Amino acid sequence: MKSQANAQSATSLPRAPRDEASRRYTRYLVMMGIRIVCFVLMVLVTPYGWYTWVFGAGAIFLPYIAVVIANVGDDVHEVDAESPERALPQAPSTPVVREAEASAPPVILIHESRPIDGAGQGDGPASGPGA
Repeated sequence: MKSQANAQSATSLPRAPRDEASRRYTRYLVMMGIRIVCFVLMVLVTPYGWYTWVFGAGAIFLPYIAVVIANVGDDVHEVDAESPERALPQAPSTPVVREAEASAPPVILIHESRPIDGAGQGDGPASGPGA
């Protein structure tokens, strides 16, 4: 039995929509949490200085950035299909011929086709061997 580490992917399907939405929602909530922290630090950290402006900019611009990042799906990059050839065992370099196949004569198949002119179909009184 093969181990999971060597298992090949059967398809290159994208992430399930439910999982992708959950991941985007989580990213959005994390960024909004950082925005709240920026608000709190902007008010509570004293003496006020340049870092107050950095916290204020974070509190102002993080909602826009969070919405843009949350709306970007995973379909931004194209996923290449995986080749199933890698999962198949390598074919032997020389063909294996059984002794019975090597000594047997070649088989010739003959298929009959219908006549083109319609003769011999037996649809009239003049057809047949005695007519």
